[in-house]
Amino acid sequence: MGSKRRSFSNSSSIAGQNIDKKLREAIDNDNNTISDNPLLQDIKDDPSKIEAMTIQQLRTALRTAGIPPKGLKRELVSALQSYLAKEIDGESSLLADKQDPSSNSDKRIYMMMETKSVEDQVQDANSFSKVSKVQQSRRTVKQLQIKGKTVDVNAKMVATEQKKSACASGRMTSLTKKKASSDVDSKYVSAKNRDTLPVNLSEPWTILAHKKPQKGWIAYNPRTMRRSLPTENTKFVKILSWNVNGLRALLKLEGFSAMELAKQENFDVLCLQETKLQEKDVESIKQSLIEGYENSFWACSNTRLGYSGTAIISRIKPLSVRYGLGISDHDSEGRVVTAEFDSFYLLSVYVPNSGDGLRRLELEKSKAVILTGDFNCAHEEIDIYNPAGNRRSAGFTIEERQSFSTNFLSSGFVDTFRKQNPDVVGYTYWGYRHGARKGNKGWRLDYFLVSDAIADDVHDSFILPDVIGSDHCPIGLVLKL
Repeated sequence: MGSKRRSFSNSSSIAGQNIDKKLREAIDNDNNTISDNPLLQDIKDDPSKIEAMTIQQLRTALRTAGIPPKGLKRELVSALQSYLAKEIDGESSLLADKQDPSSNSDKRIYMMMETKSVEDQVQDANSFSKVSKVQQSRRTVKQLQIKGKTVDVNAKMVATEQKKSACASGRMTSLTKKKASSDVDSKYVSAKNRDTLPVNLSEPWTILAHKKPQKGWIAYNPRTMRRSLPTENTKFVKILSWNVNGLRALLKLEGFSAMELAKQENFDVLCLQETKLQEKDVESIKQSLIEGYENSFWACSNTRLGYSGTAIISRIKPLSVRYGLGISDHDSEGRVVTAEFDSFYLLSVYVPNSGDGLRRLELEKSKAVILTGDFNCAHEEIDIYNPAGNRRSAGFTIEERQSFSTNFLSSGFVDTFRKQNPDVVGYTYWGYRHGARKGNKGWRLDYFLVSDAIADDVHDSFILPDVIGSDHCPIGLVLKL
């Protein structure tokens, strides 16, 4: 890339940037059908109890759920499991995942484990059903007697059922193969007023996943929507931001390479959130930084060890660096690092999903501001897979969304991704539970917000959904200088 990227030009003066953010306390999640019934809630809390239930208990549970209790025990178990899976599917896992900082390694392993496809599960269910019919036919035939002699049609009926099962299985296998082939190999799907987009099951983010999609919405595809870098003679800076959900665990994760990410993206500055480092860890981390990124600045939590934490890593030396907001209660958790460059201030921030968020930070009036990080707020319905089911969930409450609008978007800041992609569904966070990432059932919680004065200088604002290692993925900004 022959573009000039190191030197920053001065930007024109703008009005003072006052950053004022206060996120309200998280309130309870929406009640649903399961939580209204103690029996179903108990089964939901421990699904392993289903296998141990008696037929009578299974039938009672199914009746409670409004499902006809028909069939043998295996079919009753399958029906109840399917019901629970359907009820849980799409519900918020944000609050539980965010508030439990423990066992991140186990969660990452769980996320990366291969699970059966939907088609495989359908085949398994059909197989159970067909076997049950064959067994029932055998029992029925044994009881048939004509003139005192057992009718020897058992083999014929069993063979007939097995033949039907094989045919059905063959049709399902054929259909599955055709569907998989169609999804993986089909080149494009049409989208009004947008470029055609490839659809690939190995890239779930390219599939539009939303409980209530609106007309014109399409899925985010970085392969076709990311813009080429500016021309050779244009000065620009490229910034990445990532909630790593534990930096030490990420660096130990098999299959992740910081070197590969740096090589692939060739960023100038990297902002991190939820590093979960302690002060004693910082020096060793600095020693392992990639060559060329010698400038690094770390804010750690002093009151809650192994919690929160932000950082800015840069190959461009900033003019100055600040830590925190000047508010003792807030600064003790290491939620903000501010770096001053020639033409702007860059803030790496981590806003919790409950309690105080950003309060007030006074910056110089002569420079623009770039705010980036995990704001723990899905601002609009397009920013969350299941808006109706999460209206009372932390991260999507009316209070938080209004606060985001009032204190940022109505106060001189621009959501760069949404400005560039007004009708695109792109997520940056997926809970570890229920295969959310595999089904692209996520939230957009991570942002690049910039002063209105430099909004038109944003060349590209993008998401990197293919980068794994955390429950969040990195986001990026290319700013012309």
